[in-house]
Amino acid sequence: MPALRRFELDDLLIRPGSYYNPDTGILVVVDDSAAVDTDVFEDEGGAGGDWVLLADDVPVDEQARDELIERFEVRHHGGTTGAVPADEDDEDVEEDELEPDEDVDEL
Repeated sequence: MPALRRFELDDLLIRPGSYYNPDTGILVVVDDSAAVDTDVFEDEGGAGGDWVLLADDVPVDEQARDELIERFEVRHHGGTTGAVPADEDDEDVEEDELEPDEDVDEL
């Protein structure tokens, strides 16, 4: 299994890619292909490192995102054979045989 490449938040924000934090369940997509005219922000007078919300919608194709996550999971599966690991509880489960109710009147 290939080793997972881990990044600190400061490092991933300057490197394009898709990142997932398993502790928070948040997927971050860093895309540096689009540029916004900086003149828009000059009137605001905000601090130099602040983030600005451009829109509430997510401009990511959901199907492409799901395929990306699936490819990652296939490359970094938990076992050496690729098989889904069995739960420990599933191995020794005995099924009880059903017995007819004695209180039910026969027809």
